[in-house]
Amino acid sequence: MEQRGLPSWRENAAELASQCDNPFGDTWVLERDGRVAGVTAVQEQGPPWGWTEEERAESALYLNTSVTDPALRHLRPGTLMAWWAVDRAAREGRAWVRRDCLWPGLVRYYEEQGFTLIHEVERGAYRLFMLGRRAERIESLDEWFRRGRPRLPDAGR
Repeated sequence: MEQRGLPSWRENAAELASQCDNPFGDTWVLERDGRVAGVTAVQEQGPPWGWTEEERAESALYLNTSVTDPALRHLRPGTLMAWWAVDRAAREGRAWVRRDCLWPGLVRYYEEQGFTLIHEVERGAYRLFMLGRRAERIESLDEWFRRGRPRLPDAGR
């Protein structure tokens, strides 16, 4: 993020750590060779101000505050966590995985993972981008976890 001119998670490390005590969801940690490769919070519902009443009625998982180790970028841990959530949502019979972000650069990154921009929402001084992806089984995840390298034929769906 820093290399792309986006705000660094390092400035908010204490806030990120406090999300492990999230009463609305669970924090998941992706490890590689005993090292933290990434962290994401998974919730049952996103912010009510970001979605219509009809959208909130649909079953979804909501990804919140995903952070990855830049030294492991070549392994694409952010994409792996996002696709894991898409697969998990499908296994649980949910229709969607949703997330939001503040920066257009992250919108493009999430679109590369198969997410679609659904809404742009003004929230105080911020403009938030609300994204979603239909839940689906992603069979190549088992191989990805075992080999530690992505196989990306599913990208862009």
